[in-house]
Amino acid sequence: MNTVRVATYNIHKGVQGVGPQRRLEIHNLGHAVEQLDADIVCLQEVRKVHRREEQHFPHWPDLPQAEFLAPEGYDVVYRTNAFTRYGEHGNALLSRWPVLSHQHEDISDHRFEQRGLLHVELLVHDRAVHVLVVHLGLIRGSRARQVAQLQRFIEREVPADAPLLMAGDFNDWGAQTERALAATHLRTFKGPRQATFPARLPMVQLDYVFARGLTPKAVHVPHGRIWWRMSDHLPMIAEFDLPTTPLASDRS
Repeated sequence: MNTVRVATYNIHKGVQGVGPQRRLEIHNLGHAVEQLDADIVCLQEVRKVHRREEQHFPHWPDLPQAEFLAPEGYDVVYRTNAFTRYGEHGNALLSRWPVLSHQHEDISDHRFEQRGLLHVELLVHDRAVHVLVVHLGLIRGSRARQVAQLQRFIEREVPADAPLLMAGDFNDWGAQTERALAATHLRTFKGPRQATFPARLPMVQLDYVFARGLTPKAVHVPHGRIWWRMSDHLPMIAEFDLPTTPLASDRS
């Protein structure tokens, strides 16, 4: 077995607070991503560009946020979910392992919420591993339809015997999504829920890492002021064992 360490983190576009009290946290988030020490980092609410924030904050990074946050040597994949008046934001994946391919699918359910999934294929310990980074909607019915779309996407795009990880902000504090994904043999960690939201006083788990074809080892959510100042979500770090025997899809 080889261990794979995965983190998921909704970074709230690198800015915290509202109105004149809002503050730029992207530089602190850069240090935080390094501290996660994850092989694969799945990020949501990542800015590519925002012209108004660039003007407001004198230290706004010159690079898009995904590239700015990536530790040295990591591959970066970003795809846009939402286009807004002043810019855009979406999902990103940072990886210690080489990227083999990537694609994006729009999973928006209505015109008021622009949502998407990012699909990246990585070469991990000489194995092809598929990773989906997702950010589901706020409305229960929308999430159910988006999960159904996720299942169709997996059936269409991911070989049935390929290792698969899916991580992100599922916006579900119940068990609806977990039960639905179990039908696709995607499972998360058993035991007490790991609350990730709201970061200052976490009450519910909105962020998950699901896996198929990998064995769960450990899961951890860091707490403390240093973390709740940076985003409205806490990050989640999960470790899995990846079998060393190549799957049939890897050998083909």
